[in-house]
Parts: sequence; C-alpha cells; structure tokens
Amino acid sequence: MGRPVIAITAETLDKHKDQDTTRYYQVMAKYVAPVVEIMGALPLILPPLADKLDVETLLNRVDGVLLTGGVSNIEPSHYQGGASYEGCPHDPNRDATVLPLIKQIVAKGMPLFGICRGFQEMNVAYGGSLYQQLYKEGQFELHSTQVDFDSPVDSLYADVHDLNLNPDGVLAKLCDGLVQRVNSIHGQGIKTLGTDIQVEGTSPDGIVEAFSIKDAPGFTLGVQWHPEWKPRNNPMYLAMWQAFARAAQDYANSKA
Repeated sequence: MGRPVIAITAETLDKHKDQDTTRYYQVMAKYVAPVVEIMGALPLILPPLADKLDVETLLNRVDGVLLTGGVSNIEPSHYQGGASYEGCPHDPNRDATVLPLIKQIVAKGMPLFGICRGFQEMNVAYGGSLYQQLYKEGQFELHSTQVDFDSPVDSLYADVHDLNLNPDGVLAKLCDGLVQRVNSIHGQGIKTLGTDIQVEGTSPDGIVEAFSIKDAPGFTLGVQWHPEWKPRNNPMYLAMWQAFARAAQDYANSKA
C-alpha cells in the first residue's frame, strides 16, 4: 500500500499584527522529520484556518494527525482558567482549528499523537484544565523553575527526569522496559484531567506527563515532553513514533 499521510498542525506567525500579507503558518522542522524519517509517511501541514477549513475532506484524506508543540498557549477561556498572565502568547486561530477537531479524529479511529501544546489541547478538548504558570504553583519540585528557552538546545532538550508509568497502560506496553526518562520544556501543565482520559505516565512530583483516550477505537497518545527531539537517541521516543507509524499504516490500509 502507499505511504500514510499525516496532518501536522501549524500555528500562526504574524510579522505585523495589522497586515494579513505578513502572516505565516509555521511548524518546526523537528516535528516533520520523524514523520518522514521514522514513519516513512507523507507530511501535510495543517494551517490554522478555523471555520475556513473543510474538516470532512481533510479527515477523509489523511491517515493520522500530529498535534505539535508551539510558541503559543491555549487561551484559558477554553478551560475556565481565568485571565491570561501578562505577556502570554496566544493563537486563537489554532485554538479554533484544533480543539473542535480532536474528538472527531478519535471518533473516526484515526491515529492521533499529541506533543506538548498538542497534549494540552487533547486535555482541554475533553473538558480538562491547565496550570498557566506551573513553576509558580510551589508544589511541583521538578517544575519549580521557569524554563529558559534561550538555553543551548542540547541542554534545553536533555532528558532530565524519570517517568512513572501506569503498568497497565498503552505506553508501558510500548516501552517494555525501555528507558523511561524524558525532557521537560513546558511552562504549563495539566491541572484537571478531561473526561475519558487515562493517565499513562506521571513525573515524580505528580504532574501528568502522558495519557491516552479511554476506549478510543484507534491509537491515541498525548505526551507533555518532546519525543520529536533526536528520537533515535531515546528508545522510548523511538518506540512511540514506530507505534504511531504502524497505526497510521494500518488505518491507510483499512481505507484502501
């Protein structure tokens, strides 16, 4: 059969807020690379077009969806989170595009993999909420320092803490004794879980770091960390991309 097609969410970049002609839709290359190099799939960049997007046609033509991380955060109005903290970057076009899509993707049995912001989008789509500034909560030892995004990339993306796995979960089966340490590059985090969400892994200080959707007809996995960064260097990261690849290929074959 042909290669599966994976839709990869992008976000809005406005060079000048008052000029649509300088608007870009962007996705970091590190998300595209494992889709091509590990999954052997065809990447399709999904622009944040909100209600201008033909959702039915899109979902009929792709075989999996990757919800990426990003510079922006979900607007807290989507999870009754109060006002945003000062200077918090938002992308209302991405919110309006992705949040309504998630349950439709899951209902179709289409493979879904959420990373960082994408993980948070899955939680919010199912009615969960977020901490806006995790380092200010004072109860999470491993997340008590604000992330320095200007750090050298190798230190920024270094695996820094253990992952406690749900022994009965999907992720534990994928890991099968593999390395269970992850990087930690997130200012926000899960506060309350959405409905129908099963915890797959937590950090030692109690933050939910991975989950799946209960009784989903297809592959669904969301992780707070960044497994797209040098995935061949971490056997657990590689195993997740390979599982996503198998699920996408099976989905494509079933359509054919």
